[in-house]
Amino acid sequence: MALSLHGCNSGIGNSISYMEPSYESSRATTSAPNNGIFNENITKYNKISQEEAKAVVDGGGGYILLDVRTKEEYSQKHIVGAIHIPVDEIKRRAERELPDKDTLIMVYCRSGIRSINAAEILIELGYTNIYDIGGINSWPYETE
Repeated sequence: MALSLHGCNSGIGNSISYMEPSYESSRATTSAPNNGIFNENITKYNKISQEEAKAVVDGGGGYILLDVRTKEEYSQKHIVGAIHIPVDEIKRRAERELPDKDTLIMVYCRSGIRSINAAEILIELGYTNIYDIGGINSWPYETE
């Protein structure tokens, strides 16, 4: 499915095309602690639904929720348990704050553009288990 996404950088009309990968092709067939939702050996990021992300959160540890919005946006509202590294600081802070490059990292922003950019940066830095869950604007679950 082709999506046309529009920027989440306050008023900047960035527009990109994105081919959404099939969720089925990213599912693992092993009995991993993440209930088989994720393929742990990917070399690119994948997009998953917020329902799938919530199932991982509800299942307990072994993941990181990464909010890549600005400090102001994060302080106004964020997904419970998320850590904060703005997208423009990921290259500088990731190795120190996200030391295990094989940990499951679910990335989100406000509406979905910065999370794509952040996921691509993390893959370039050698992270292997990156999933874009889109934007907090459509997150129907608890926030703080």
